Amino acid sequence: MGLFNDILGKLTGSSGGGADSAVTNAIVGLLTSKEHGGLSGLVESFNKSGLGDIVSSWVGTGKNLPATADQIAKGLGSSKLGAIASQLGVSPDEASSTLAKVLPSIVDKLTPNGQVPTGDLLQQGLNILKGKL
Repeated sequence: MGLFNDILGKLTGSSGGGADSAVTNAIVGLLTSKEHGGLSGLVESFNKSGLGDIVSSWVGTGKNLPATADQIAKGLGSSKLGAIASQLGVSPDEASSTLAKVLPSIVDKLTPNGQVPTGDLLQQGLNILKGKL
């Protein structure tokens, strides 16, 4: 997943080292996890939590609505957020606060056409990065 981490780092403007790398790894895990349904599972989880307007703005081609730490926690659910917090070695509150800062941008960049991709997420990420270089 090193290449995908680099891609996400470039998309989010993070250096890819230290804490940024851990956050990137957690997001990559969330967005590629078959257990959690990947990116489409994330969107579905937010929709089911009553946060469809927020996640739809990230996927859509218009302006991204911001998300609060509480909304991230609600959208992800306690088990997903707990797993990410554990992976990062932080509290769930700290994890949701960090994700609130970067998740909207990442979802936006991974859905440039306003739709959740149906193909290989890594390949689509590479295609997005090529367009940014």
